[in-house]
Amino acid sequence: MLKRYMLLAVATVFFAFQVLTSTATAAELDDATRTVALNDGSTVTLSVQQAKEGQRLFNFACANCHTGGDTKTNPTINLSESSLAGATPRRDTVEGLVDYMNNPTTYDGFDTIAEVHPSTQSTDVFPLMRNLSDDDLVAIAGHILIQPTVIGDQWGGGKAAR
Repeated sequence: MLKRYMLLAVATVFFAFQVLTSTATAAELDDATRTVALNDGSTVTLSVQQAKEGQRLFNFACANCHTGGDTKTNPTINLSESSLAGATPRRDTVEGLVDYMNNPTTYDGFDTIAEVHPSTQSTDVFPLMRNLSDDDLVAIAGHILIQPTVIGDQWGGGKAAR
């Protein structure tokens, strides 16, 4: 009986934490927060609609393995700013992330991993990627790049790739 009450207490605390610390919705994000690196030399300000759609699409196609910016299949690499910037080629820009979603490679950039990582090349294995347009990929990339500003170090667990 005590075990049930403990589980109920833990679940209640967890639920209350989720409610009280929910992430900001796209409509609450100001222009500065929605401004992310487009490439090495310029930035882009996502529309509120792009930010909202990016969150929805990320949850649909990516969150299975990348909940909270972590990577379930490889905990040493995540979606934090430092991890994305350390990849070759860099993935800390919209263009870099879109390129990765089209042509995923190992962290060092030497080998393709399209057969094991969802991409537009592997829609037969990963059907969730099948109907994503270039605009959808930009929205997903924008969502990933906005999260460190919204969530802070909790996005990606604050860990950097080694």
